[in-house]
Amino acid sequence: MLIVLLLLSCAGYFIGRKKAFSVAGGVQGLQQLHSRPVHYGALTAIWCGIPAIVVYAAWLAFEPSIITGIVFNGLPEAFRSLPDGRLNLMLNDIRNLVNGNIVSAASDPMIRQAADRYIELQRISSISLAVASVSLGLLALVFVRSRIVPTLRARNQVERIVRYLLIFCSTIAIFTTIGIVLSVLYEAIRFFQIVPVTDFLFGLKWSPQMAIRADQVGSSGAFGAIPVLAGTVMVSMIAMAVAAPIGLMSAIYLSEYANRRVRAIVKPLMEILAGIPTVVYGFFAALTVAPFIRDSGHAIGMTISSESAMAAGLVMGVMIIPFVSSLSDDVINAVPQSLRDGAYALGATPSETVRQVVIPAAFPGIVGSLLLAVSRAIGETMIVVMAAGLSANLTANPFQAVTTVTVQIVTLLVGDQEFDSPKTLAAFALGLLLFIVTLALNVVALVVVRKYREQYE
Repeated sequence: MLIVLLLLSCAGYFIGRKKAFSVAGGVQGLQQLHSRPVHYGALTAIWCGIPAIVVYAAWLAFEPSIITGIVFNGLPEAFRSLPDGRLNLMLNDIRNLVNGNIVSAASDPMIRQAADRYIELQRISSISLAVASVSLGLLALVFVRSRIVPTLRARNQVERIVRYLLIFCSTIAIFTTIGIVLSVLYEAIRFFQIVPVTDFLFGLKWSPQMAIRADQVGSSGAFGAIPVLAGTVMVSMIAMAVAAPIGLMSAIYLSEYANRRVRAIVKPLMEILAGIPTVVYGFFAALTVAPFIRDSGHAIGMTISSESAMAAGLVMGVMIIPFVSSLSDDVINAVPQSLRDGAYALGATPSETVRQVVIPAAFPGIVGSLLLAVSRAIGETMIVVMAAGLSANLTANPFQAVTTVTVQIVTLLVGDQEFDSPKTLAAFALGLLLFIVTLALNVVALVVVRKYREQYE
């Protein structure tokens, strides 16, 4: 149906455009039109597509509940008077039978009859939806085409509709962000009602295992986030120590020193690193880098764990090199050539021009690329799981096993969980902590960017 509506909108564009040429009397009379022919075509296409798509989306949103209500009302009184739990189970059996998931309870003739009724209503609904959507699109096409006259302000209407569409999309993005924050905040508040905030923020032990029975020992639970946060910072710092200098230096070379042929070959090859799945990096870290670091340490008499922050950080740094390099390269290329020419005219060498003119001018963009790389490092999960382990060790030794915030969130929410225990709710507290840390990084970067942007604008 969406393809049909899209084709109908395309047809409406050409019909509206043709009608504009017709009312203008050909190309020679286009100056008589208030707007260009493309605006009349766009207006026709918009009215053909948007109302029909809105009806289509609303129909699909309310169809299941309406069909379920009709099927429920058609059941005998003995079934409708069942307790809510039994009634929900019966309706679930009907849906399973409709979807082809045959269950033992579905052998009841009444349930099979209700499922057949459900399927018949779905078929009628699909046909009605197709007829209604296409009919609405055709009616809109005919209506808008009949209104196309030289005085029709098509451009104003198209721009107004596009502006409303942009406002709608922006509103969705804003409310989505607010919804995510509120959902995490709500569950985090439930967690802090059980575990004090001070224990979470300043505790030095992380062991989110709770006792199932009152007499059970060894599972009292410890929710100190310091070890988890320290592991996240350590792995991210190691990754940035690898990615920042390599990425920035490669960007400087590609933009300031490399010729076009070298740039056309090296930059795509480097950006291939960004397309490798993180699980592949995880395998590489667990099977190659971590054993290499461990064996190298044993050769010089050091005790190095098989899973370490160093292995995860090194591989993660290689993974985020393209983020730093590509974005920094684009920012450096955006520096006006006149600044370079002025430095050369004053006798500066290419290296002095890069150090004293290009890098300071591109500094806001470079800070943005580094911030994106830090966010990418903080949010990485698979590499840490496979190379750094799950142990929440509070240590400054990068050759020991550590864990990160994202790894613990995944660990706590794997499988069927009850959202009434501190163990599960701790994942939302960690998510809120990670959100606050990332927000603080953004604020600091924004302050730095504004300071240097004012200096060079």
